[in-house]
Amino acid sequence: MNRRDFLKLSAAAPLAASSFSLHAAPAGNPRLLVVFMRGAYDAANLLVPHGSSFYYEARPNIAIPRPGAAANSALALDATWALHPSLRASLLPLYEKGQLAFVPFAGTDNLSRSHFETQDSIELGQGQDRARSYQSGFMNRLASVLAKRGQPIAFTGQVPVAFRGDVQVPNVALRQLARPSVDARQSAVIAEMYRNTALAGPVMEGFSTRDGVIQTLAEDMDAASRNALTARGFELEARRIARLMRDRYNLAFVDIGGWDTHVGQGGAEGYLANRLEELGRGVAAYADEMGGAWNDTVVVVISEFGRTFRENGNRGTDHGHGSAYWVLGGGVRGGRIAGEQVALTPATLNQSRDYPVLNEYRALFAGLFGRMYGLDAAQTERVFAGVKPKDFGLV
Repeated sequence: MNRRDFLKLSAAAPLAASSFSLHAAPAGNPRLLVVFMRGAYDAANLLVPHGSSFYYEARPNIAIPRPGAAANSALALDATWALHPSLRASLLPLYEKGQLAFVPFAGTDNLSRSHFETQDSIELGQGQDRARSYQSGFMNRLASVLAKRGQPIAFTGQVPVAFRGDVQVPNVALRQLARPSVDARQSAVIAEMYRNTALAGPVMEGFSTRDGVIQTLAEDMDAASRNALTARGFELEARRIARLMRDRYNLAFVDIGGWDTHVGQGGAEGYLANRLEELGRGVAAYADEMGGAWNDTVVVVISEFGRTFRENGNRGTDHGHGSAYWVLGGGVRGGRIAGEQVALTPATLNQSRDYPVLNEYRALFAGLFGRMYGLDAAQTERVFAGVKPKDFGLV
């Protein structure tokens, strides 16, 4: 076993105890899943600004047709915004039930338009006016504040930046469960290596957590093997995540790649449409699998930044700034477009190329956490230093 595998398994220990207590915390067991769309998805073709004639002028080849009777038409949400037609069967019903809200013009103040730079910036949750530290991410700090109320987990190959920090967070890549990096024989050898040492406990707890996850998912894995069509993609992974969060974990992170669409992005059909349809089915499946726990669950779908408002010469879009976040859950006050907004014209674009950020993500999350967990000012400051929460009434 190499050092990376050991650290990964060691990180699967239970949360460290904390002396913090919560004040005015809501009843129930709030669950939070953050879905990170890595690659900067094109929010303007997900949440279509059909009330803007400039949108259609700026995208002669990839714009989604205005709401209408045609199958490829955008799905009207209100007089200004519409939904991509590939999400008719998945997200639209959740929106109509009031369980889905969108927050356009969302994102970070970071203007580097670098994928890695901005992904790190968002996951760290630190202000642009402060020295950067990779010691902790905002979800680890939230887990620390929640103490025993939090049961965090990352559904990723490695612990993501968002979960770096003092709280030990297990991580598991659900798509790789069939091929564990450490088999039973190797586990026994490793356990023997650390027997009677200070690390014996964390090592055994790490193996126990891994084995528990695999056991929980065994039935689901068997079902998938009998139905190859549904055994692929995010939908199956989302159902696995739901099973674990319904029964055990309540603070989770998962990332999904494939959103960097410089070339051949497509419009109502094509590459991006397929990715959105897949993700939409996954989110809807997660809601279904959660059952009654869906009422205590909030899913926030984010990306590092948006894309250029105008299409490029390759019928794609380039790196932009503001994005649109999705907020879903059985208790979400949805069926609406939340947050500060502005009419989309050439004059209102950021640097004449992309969405401005009017709804800064840390203020958005801080307001949401206040509602979900009843955090006081000091606890919020620990998660997002120097931030004044904005309460959009999302839950």
